[in-house]
Amino acid sequence: MNITIPEIIGFTGVALLIITYALLQLERIDPKGFWYSFNNLVVAILVTVSLVYTPNLPSLVIEFFWFIISAYGIYMYFKRRRVDG
Repeated sequence: MNITIPEIIGFTGVALLIITYALLQLERIDPKGFWYSFNNLVVAILVTVSLVYTPNLPSLVIEFFWFIISAYGIYMYFKRRRVDG
C-alpha cells in the first residue's frame, strides 16, 4: 500500500474534522466562535487537495460549499465581534 502526499493531506483534513466535531459535541468549542468555522475552512481546503488528485465530483461540491459556509461563519464571527465592541 502506497499512500501519497495528497492522501496524507486529505487524511489530515479528516482528522481535523473529527476532532472539531468531537470538541463541538463535548462543548469545548463554540459553534458560533472563530475556531469552529476556521477549522472547518481548513478541513475543506485539506480534503479538496486530496480530491484534486483523486477527483470525485460530489465530494468536490460538498467541499466547495463547506468552504463557502465556513468563510461566512468567520465573517459573521468578526461582524458580531465588531458590534459587541
